[in-house]
Amino acid sequence: MFEIKNYTSFVIAVAVFQLIPGPGTIAILNATVRNGVLAGGAGVLGTIAGDFVFMVAAVSGLAAIMYANPFVLEALQWFGAVYLVWMGLQLLRAQGGGFELTAEPKRSPVDYFRQAFAVSLSNPKVILFFVSFFPLFLAPNASMITLGVMMVHITVLSLLYQGLLVLLGNRVARGLRKLPSAKLVAIRLAGMALVGLGIKLAAFNR
Repeated sequence: MFEIKNYTSFVIAVAVFQLIPGPGTIAILNATVRNGVLAGGAGVLGTIAGDFVFMVAAVSGLAAIMYANPFVLEALQWFGAVYLVWMGLQLLRAQGGGFELTAEPKRSPVDYFRQAFAVSLSNPKVILFFVSFFPLFLAPNASMITLGVMMVHITVLSLLYQGLLVLLGNRVARGLRKLPSAKLVAIRLAGMALVGLGIKLAAFNR
């Protein structure tokens, strides 16, 4: 579909990555709990904007590779499968811990946008993730339009999931406080899913 190879696996992988609790998730929940839905929504937009910057950078490089040397793209597909397994194993080994939501005074939604945007850009490893992730699902005849469609998928799924976090923010945050192991469980499940996806995609590339 849309020249995306393993379309179902692609959507599942994006959903799994969204479920991995990280700094962006904590920033969104913190903004929502402390200053309401508007602040949380601004945090969502900031996180998505930061990820979009990395996606554009990754896609720009991949487009050049696709047209210059298809063999390199195939090598990147293998690298991406290995990288998914590696990420999964790292999550399975992670110590986890509970969410820490810090108190703070009322602030403008613009401040939360800037904060979430900075948090998103503070991890340059994200661009490595996108560089290794996109090639896994590119069909041999894929065009630039396919990369754009993949970016739209990731953005929309991120918006839906993070928007849901905002709407359920208070309830989610309270539940996570009562269950300090919730983050660790989510990380473990995501790790197993990533290892499984990486192995499946590696077998498909053979």
